[in-house]
Amino acid sequence: MARVLLKNVSKLYNDVVAVKNIDLTIEDKEFVVLVGPSGCGKTTTLRMIAGLEEVSEGQIFIGDRLINDVAPKDRNIAMVFQSYALYPHMKVYDNMAFGLKLRGMKKKEVDERVHEAGEILGLSNLLDRLPKQLSGGQRQRVALGRAIVRNPQVFLMDEPLSNLDAKLRVQMRAQLQKLHHQLGATIVYVTHDQIEAMTLGNRVAVILNGELQQVDVSMTVYGKPANRFVAGFIGSPPMNFFKGTIRKKDNVYSFECEGFKFDVPADVDGLLAGYVEKEVTFGIRPEDIWDVPSSGWIDQKFLIETKVDFRELMGSETYVYVKAGATAFIGRVGAMADPQPGSAFGLAFNLRKIHFFDPATQKAII
Repeated sequence: MARVLLKNVSKLYNDVVAVKNIDLTIEDKEFVVLVGPSGCGKTTTLRMIAGLEEVSEGQIFIGDRLINDVAPKDRNIAMVFQSYALYPHMKVYDNMAFGLKLRGMKKKEVDERVHEAGEILGLSNLLDRLPKQLSGGQRQRVALGRAIVRNPQVFLMDEPLSNLDAKLRVQMRAQLQKLHHQLGATIVYVTHDQIEAMTLGNRVAVILNGELQQVDVSMTVYGKPANRFVAGFIGSPPMNFFKGTIRKKDNVYSFECEGFKFDVPADVDGLLAGYVEKEVTFGIRPEDIWDVPSSGWIDQKFLIETKVDFRELMGSETYVYVKAGATAFIGRVGAMADPQPGSAFGLAFNLRKIHFFDPATQKAII
């Protein structure tokens, strides 16, 4: 395997900037996920690594080799696409062996590689079947097997699970994690599904409008988002946002908006010193808003009385949709809570889990 290095990489289509000055290092044997909304440039970035798109500016290295002008077939990479792209008239064995045969590899080595990949992916008993005789998950495993047999330096995966149903996606995520550990592979994975990004990657690279917004381990991206976009994109349901003003009285900082006001914990309030009497955006995740009886363990909290619009019963928990002033937001409450639409309902904000963002730069303050 090998390290992948992108240095100030950009892609322009005439005057349209699809990817802008991306600097990213993917270490040897690392699993990095590129995530972002549709059209953000993540697939274009992957295709430039693969050689399917030319780099307009910047350099791409695999290992110590500059590959900007290297043909795709000579980059020693393997790509797994969203569509399985299997040959319908070929059996599983032949689909996996086809690329090796084109390279002129000896029959014995081809056979060894195919059976080894089949064993890893649980396809050993399916090698004589045609693609039409397989389920969606099995076809995707064949597509992965076709990549594995090549023994590439880098695996590139472009939304490989998006055609699968929800249950199969969960199973295949586990399969991909297991595969990564077994192969010790360098994997660059593209998805718009932030759950896939959070669960699969050693690190997550969030992209918007062709620019990297944040690159870090998943829990840091989730717990300490670099800006409002990352905060709102990562997490389901998304973070709640409120526009308001920072006040200061008797050395106590507070946040005030339509519908409520609370004092900011003293251990972080100093970060707001430059925002007194200025507008900021306050953010808090639904899982950090609880029904009052369930919030007894929270040492610093703010209580608010709200009115229930509607609720989503999830079994082990309930999402309650409420309003503070004119601002709608979501709380995640305990399974025993029974918020009825139209009724008053008390909620507690966990003030240990609050975020503030600069409305001009969108960057995180806290």
